[in-house]
Amino acid sequence: MAGQKTDERDLLLGRRMAEQRKRSKLTQRVVADSFGMSAAQLQKYEKGVNRISAVHLAILSRLTNTPVSDFLDGIPHPDATVERGFSESAQQGYAVEPWSDLARAFARQFVETFTETQRRELSAAVEVLSRELKN
Repeated sequence: MAGQKTDERDLLLGRRMAEQRKRSKLTQRVVADSFGMSAAQLQKYEKGVNRISAVHLAILSRLTNTPVSDFLDGIPHPDATVERGFSESAQQGYAVEPWSDLARAFARQFVETFTETQRRELSAAVEVLSRELKN
């Protein structure tokens, strides 16, 4: 990623990448080939000299059968506050709870797959379920 200075986050991520690659018994050459780059470039990612792209991290995730979140969990955010978007109100921070992440993924898939009528029917069913669980 040209022009971006690396920092402690890149070092931490690079170490995790190297550790997971070694645990999976993959050589730098094999991983670099799957990235379409040289082993020297991969080594720069693993040492935190260069910042890795999300696409390459996703490829490594698949190669090592490791969720991307395992590479990123606990890596400090550069700002103490949540950044605001273009909206008038502040955005909610990323939820750490696994159920809310699952619900978001389910909702995205549902919106892409089902009709408006089917989505309304599911929404109504979820509301009934929610009320029943509160009793």
